[in-house]
Amino acid sequence: MAKKSRRKKQTHARIPVVIRAFEGLAQEGDLIAMREFVSSGTAAITLKDGRRVRLVTLLPGAGAGLVRPDGEVWVALQVAHNHGDISRDLAHVLELASEVEPGNPIKMTTPVPGARLQDLIEPGAEFTIEVHEDFNWWLSDEERDQEAAAAALQAVNDGVWQTTKLSQVESAWATDMGDHTYLRWAMPWADEDQLLNAFARLKAAGTETISPGTKLIGMFRAHGVLVPVWEIDEADFAEVDSAAPAFKALLETTLGSSAALSSTERSARQELVSRQVTIR
Repeated sequence: MAKKSRRKKQTHARIPVVIRAFEGLAQEGDLIAMREFVSSGTAAITLKDGRRVRLVTLLPGAGAGLVRPDGEVWVALQVAHNHGDISRDLAHVLELASEVEPGNPIKMTTPVPGARLQDLIEPGAEFTIEVHEDFNWWLSDEERDQEAAAAALQAVNDGVWQTTKLSQVESAWATDMGDHTYLRWAMPWADEDQLLNAFARLKAAGTETISPGTKLIGMFRAHGVLVPVWEIDEADFAEVDSAAPAFKALLETTLGSSAALSSTERSARQELVSRQVTIR
């Protein structure tokens, strides 16, 4: 019987798990939105070294990234892999891009501890997310003329939910999902426990709506950030957009309360917690 090999299998250092992966970046809430509930969107960003790259919601096959024929690097947020720190994953894709010839996808490999997105982007750097009605931006005009490519693209386009960002507050996005329209507002600027208390106070007082026709239906936790959700089927979008700053001001005032929750407020808080889910 052959002797078992005494050589130890080579292992790689594992990257630390980071729940709030985008913390410290200027638009943490918008990055969460691109990762979780904006169907088709792109955002050009400039790295510290001067390179311009494009963050995108999704690429064909849920790929990690690609280098366009013109050399521009695209990095996707909605991917199948997660090695414990999404920020490190994204930075690793940018590292891999330097080894990829133009016109080719970037194949993800297991990252080791190293630079994170926060190390590559200026902390206060802001960007504009361009929301698209479809994924036609995936292909050039010539590629879209190919029958097979056009058919595959149409199949993906049929699954796009139209998403619109509120203009008066940060990180609030309305999504038309056919039967219902939902407003999801990522709130990285407040502690989760304090936010729950504040929403409990508002709900108990009947002031948890943003404008007429809006209904708070719950909240979820995404990447360490609380995201309240309103159903806005019967609301006028322009009214919701214009009323959002006043609601945020009310919420911030409520956050400042240090009083113990009343029995009614505790019940409201328990109801919110019972319907809360964590999606990442």
